[in-house]
Amino acid sequence: MVELSSLRVFLTAAEEKNFSRAAERLHMSQSAVSQNIQGLEQAYGTELFIRCGRTVVLSEAGQAILPMVREVINSARLLEDTLLSVNNRVCGELLIGCSTSAGKYLLPTLLSEFQKQYPAVLPRVKVMSRDGVMERLLNHSIPFGISSRQVEHRDLECEPLFEDRIALIVPPNHPWAEFGHALPSDLLDQSIISREEGSGTYDTVLEGLKHHSITRDMLRVAMELGNAEAIEMAVERGVGIAFVSEMVAASALALNRVKKVEMSGLDLRRTIYIVRHVDCAFTRAQKLFWEFVHAQRGRLNTEIWDSLVNIPVA
Repeated sequence: MVELSSLRVFLTAAEEKNFSRAAERLHMSQSAVSQNIQGLEQAYGTELFIRCGRTVVLSEAGQAILPMVREVINSARLLEDTLLSVNNRVCGELLIGCSTSAGKYLLPTLLSEFQKQYPAVLPRVKVMSRDGVMERLLNHSIPFGISSRQVEHRDLECEPLFEDRIALIVPPNHPWAEFGHALPSDLLDQSIISREEGSGTYDTVLEGLKHHSITRDMLRVAMELGNAEAIEMAVERGVGIAFVSEMVAASALALNRVKKVEMSGLDLRRTIYIVRHVDCAFTRAQKLFWEFVHAQRGRLNTEIWDSLVNIPVA
């Protein structure tokens, strides 16, 4: 009979496509992960993974059993959840995929409040691309996703979670820093540090600038970075100016390492969404978290922006 622990190793390795990352996630050694997989393969005389250097991909047999393994693991979680609920205990893992910089700053606040009510629940946030969040939601690898784009799919339920504000930040010694205001047309003469194409911030900024007849090819992009924190650090070092989430820049703004500049006629906001699969069999902890999000999101928006309201404009 197949051990449930071996199936967990197989599923994690299939999701990570890398035995080393699977080992880190499972708190095991890489050799233990390899041995578990090899044990399954030898027991049933079939190759489950094709090894490609440091990465692995599922073989045809591995792809065939993957949906069944997910179902078995999920059923085991539900069984454990039911047994624990007899004693009114709410526990287990709460896995969330996140594709937004703002989401990474938002989730600790949200999850810490949830843990105050349910301390035995273990939240785990996995940062990935927006497409990665959608893929894992659809194949039931994760129960929840945080995205800056509204999802339209018959199998996914998408709810607004938070309204993020995007601010223009400049180095403290920038000419705009003292006055604190500029026109969108002034951007044309500046060195811009940009997020990568397709990111939520990138799309929001270009959509806002379009109303001022400014396109990306009109901007002087000095650097493109795929990480909002790296962009904020580049601004600190005087590489250029940039649009980032105010949540990302909050600490640097409070410490005057960068300055916020208001753009006349440019109010950049985007909605952060929480997404779930409508047909997913949720554990008790996951159901309670979804209900908690609905109950708390209004207060969450108010509390977070109240905490940022005293951040100085240049």
